[in-house]
Amino acid sequence: MTSPDPQYPEAVAAALAVMDAHIEGLNARDQAAIAATLHFPHMRLSGTELKVWETEESYFSDFLLRAGDDWDHSKFDDIQLLRASESKVHLDAEIQRFNSSGEMITNFRSLWVITFEDGRWAAKMRSSFAKT
Repeated sequence: MTSPDPQYPEAVAAALAVMDAHIEGLNARDQAAIAATLHFPHMRLSGTELKVWETEESYFSDFLLRAGDDWDHSKFDDIQLLRASESKVHLDAEIQRFNSSGEMITNFRSLWVITFEDGRWAAKMRSSFAKT
């Protein structure tokens, strides 16, 4: 991650830890680990379509549809700190999706809003340029 010296280093470190935990849970297909990185309701703006998942159960009901049939794993690349406060961090990340052969399926930029609520840091919302 490249960024100016953050004014809230603890918040930034916590947000980056959420990103790490999220991608690890995602690639392990561990629903509990993924859910631990999200606040519900959770929102995602993809293109101009806003999706709101009120609960963990609703989030996972169409989980694999979002990544595509040939998706095997993902990674975050080029995470940039945009802004931070004591209770909220905005991160701009490139997401890369790969198939089982390690070929990149797609990549896109995504804004992640990580917040501190109910005693824990997790992603509250995302806005991406993904097609799904």
